[in-house]
Order: sequence, then C-alpha cells, then structure tokens
Amino acid sequence: MGFHRTLRHLFVTHWQMRRHFPAALLDEIESAVREAEARHSGEIRFVVETALEGHALWNGITPRARAWQIFGQLGVWDTANNNGVLIYVLFADRAVEILADRGIAARVPSPEWEKICRDIEAHYREGRFAQGSVAGVRAVGSLLERHFPVAGGDRDELPNRPVLL
Repeated sequence: MGFHRTLRHLFVTHWQMRRHFPAALLDEIESAVREAEARHSGEIRFVVETALEGHALWNGITPRARAWQIFGQLGVWDTANNNGVLIYVLFADRAVEILADRGIAARVPSPEWEKICRDIEAHYREGRFAQGSVAGVRAVGSLLERHFPVAGGDRDELPNRPVLL
C-alpha cells in the first residue's frame, strides 16, 4: 500500500466526487447508456466509487479487484446473453476499469477494453469528466453493437442510471 494512495483515499470526499459527477452529468451518462443500448443487445452499467474504505485499502485491493466485486454485487453478470459490461471509476485513483461478462469477453480482446479505459482516464486527467464518461459509454456501445446487434425481443435488463458509491 502506497503512502500517497492511502492519503488520496483518506482525504477525497464524496462531495468532491459529486462536484465532478453532478446530477446533470449523471443524466447525460444515463442518456448515453440508453442510446447505446438501443443499438445492441448488451447491457452497460456505469459506477463511480469515491474511495476505498479502510479494510479494502489496507488489504491493497486494486481498482480491478474492486470492479469485480461491484460487477457481482450489481448483477452485471446476470444477463440472458452474458453480455453485461461494467465501466467502473475509482475516483480517488482516477482509475477506470471495464469488465465484460463471459459472452462478450470471448469476442472482444482485452486491449480493446484497455484502450477505452486509458482514453477515459486521459479525459479525466484534463478535468473533462463529462466528455470522458460519455465517450467511454459510446465506445463500449460501439464494441457491443459490433458483436451483439439488437435482437428481437431484447429488453433492458439492468438499470441505465449511473451508480455513485
């Protein structure tokens, strides 16, 4: 556990995170998810977590490991075609992880997800949280559209509203 990382997690506040992810941006992300999902049969969840709590931080939980926990807690894995995707932002670390359920992971190579993560993080480093978030949702939507086109009888299985933790 790094000293600087610990300080970031201890001193970043929910208020700071909300300042960068206000209600208007959450509405914009929700709209981007809805629009993207209209073009494919996948499901996208967007989650922003302010910081890790003490036990997770002390145990050295990585953003990726935490994303897997959230993936399970929110049931992103529980879609009919195993085509759920989680975009997870750990605000204190300015880290982005994208996790795809097994139906998608078998079709989309990891470097494609990594590129989207790094693009979102680049926007965030420049303070462009709205542009980075929406661009990330659209990029994930494009990958899903290519591999999971809209199918007859498709329904919205997961909420589109971003989750703030």
